[in-house]
Parts: sequence; structure tokens; C-alpha cells
Amino acid sequence: MQKILVLNSGSSSLKYQLFDVEGEVYKVVAKGLAERIGIDGAKVSIKYADGTKKEVVTPLPTHTEALREVFDLLLCGAINSLNEISAVGHRIVHGGEIFKESVLLNETSINAIEDLSALAPLHNPAAVLGIRAVQALLPNVAQTAVFDTAFHQSMPKEAFLYGLPLEQYTKHQIRRYGMHGTSHRYIAEETAKIIGENKKIISCHLGNGASIAAIKDGKCVDTSMGFTPLAGIIMGTRSGDIDPYIPLHIMKEQNLNADEVNILLNKKSGMLGLTGFSDMRDVEAAYLKKEKNAVVGMQTYVYSIVKFIGSYIAAMGGVDAIVFTAGIGENSPIIRKLVLERLSYLGIEIDEDANNRRGGIEEISTKNSKVRAFVIPTDEEMMIAKDTVALTA
Repeated sequence: MQKILVLNSGSSSLKYQLFDVEGEVYKVVAKGLAERIGIDGAKVSIKYADGTKKEVVTPLPTHTEALREVFDLLLCGAINSLNEISAVGHRIVHGGEIFKESVLLNETSINAIEDLSALAPLHNPAAVLGIRAVQALLPNVAQTAVFDTAFHQSMPKEAFLYGLPLEQYTKHQIRRYGMHGTSHRYIAEETAKIIGENKKIISCHLGNGASIAAIKDGKCVDTSMGFTPLAGIIMGTRSGDIDPYIPLHIMKEQNLNADEVNILLNKKSGMLGLTGFSDMRDVEAAYLKKEKNAVVGMQTYVYSIVKFIGSYIAAMGGVDAIVFTAGIGENSPIIRKLVLERLSYLGIEIDEDANNRRGGIEEISTKNSKVRAFVIPTDEEMMIAKDTVALTA
């Protein structure tokens, strides 16, 4: 039996899960969050396998102190000694073109992750802080990196190149990278278990941040997020795809600088900008009350999803299954219904009872449907743990 610790480091946060691994069985024995690292009001929380919860309010000047507090909580009910931790797996947002798969970390790969910070300035530096914190506290424990972008590295050039001078790609690394790759890979594998291998799958990772991926024979052939997570469908606070001249027009006509436009597009747009709500639960409540902005916002959101699904059906020459996952995808029967109704021309019929169930894998299309539709809860941490076990075997 092994114990694998999975870390997801943010600039001021540290999410974690501890897995007990025995053969093919992965059991979560504890999970939690250190938040407000380097900020007043810092705290660390944990939830054990038996449902017990604890929270400690304490200063967390750096990720090292945060991890030390996490270890103290793990020792209170999840493990007897830090020596039980076999390996640590890290979620890394951006691997550029360097990392096409998960890797065992060493100084060379850590430095490469740090060098890619220009492509993910909020995420990669934070991930390195988490890696360094583990080095300081568990210097002899193996660490791995699992990249959000890696799954999308199978895209052909026709899918990832932009219509820019080629040197923007060859010299400056500007291309479509995509995100949520660990989630899309998990969905591809789980869907293949149900419908068989060598199929055409469209994975809809719908959360506050969202992306859609076209997956053919287990490989990503296109995805909606681009050079950054701003691209693709409309999201909670992000605009998604827009005319690329719009930011320049806003800067010129409204006298905003680049940083202000960045905040506008990433923090004040999307569903928040259209409806006044960034949380889809609030949007749905307003939609059901037939509030005008919520109705139009919901229609616009659903339309953006349907457009990507339709384009990916064309790109793959058909589709066998459409899968919904992540916070909204797993928990919003309304959005799934609205999307699938727009796709009824494919021969999809909705199983209303299945669509209204929550909590597990559900096939939400009827047996008569020509294209199958599923809800499959994602598990990125499980994928990171599995890759970590494989790399450290």
C-alpha cells in the first residue's frame, strides 16, 4: 500500500488530497485547503475519510508554512508518520510544448516549469512554490508534475496554429495550448470504458472556467481554450472568444490600458457581464424567474457551447458521445437539457429522469438515441495520483 499526496498550488492557496493506493484501488483518506497564504486571516482545513473536519486559523507566510500545517493535520488522523507518504504529485497548469506528458521532477524540469511562467503567470510560479515547499519538508520523497496542457499536445498543427506570422509561433510560442487536459483525459478514459475504444467523444468541462475538447480514438484533436484560458465558450467571468480587435478598440476609444482591459475580459465579462451573476446557480434562479438579462445570458451561454460542439462534430466527421463534467456540467440539468435540445437533429433524445439525477455516472440519452450523452464526474486528483504511481513505480 502507498500513500500519494496530490497538491494544487495557487498564488495564495494550497489544495491537497491524500490517497491510499492498493493495486488499482485509490481511496481518498483526507483532503483540504490552505488559504490566504501570505495574507491576513490565513487558515488550513481538512476533511478526513470518516467525515470529520478540522480547521486551524494561523499565519501562513509562505507555502512552506502552509504545507507544514497541512502535514500536522494529516498526522492528526490520516497518517501516523510523514514517512508513510510515498510520493507527491503536483498539478501544473502550463507545460508549453516542452511537456507532452507527466514527468518525474528534477531540477531541470522544475526550472523548465518556472521558465514557462510567462505563459501562466498566476499558476506556474505558485506551483514551483509548492514543489520547493515539499523539497524543504520532504527532501527524499519523489515528486511528479501533471500538466493541464499535456493532453492537448496531440492536436495537429491545423488545430493549434493561429493565422499570425509564423514567427509568432516559432519564436514566441504563441499557439493554442488548451487547459483542463487532466480532466478531459479522465473523461476520455471513463467514457471509453462505457462505449468502447476508438470512438469520437466531445468532452464538455463546464465550470466557472470551462472548455470543450474533441477527442478521437483517445487523443485530443481540438479544444476550445487557446493561448490562454480566456478563449473558448462564455464562462463565469471570462468573455470567451471575441473579435480580436475589440480589446484594441476598447483601449483606444475608452482610454483603458492593457491591464485594465485584461481585468475587463477575465474578471468582469462572461455571465457576470451579461447577467450580473458569475455563479451559474444564481443565473439559473434568475432564468427560471424569466428575468430578461438572465434569459438572454443563458441563451447566449448555451449557444456558445452548441457552436463548439457542432464544429467539433464537423472536425471529427461525426460523434459517438457527448459528455458533461465539472461543477456546472455535473450539477445543472437545465443547461444539459438546453444544450441537448439544440442538438436533437443528431438523434439525441433526453432521458429526463436520468438527467435530473445527481452524484454519479449517468447516461442521460435514451436507448433510442443515435448519439449517446453522459454525465461523468471528473476526478483530476485521481489522474494525478495515478500518473504519480506510474512514474515512481
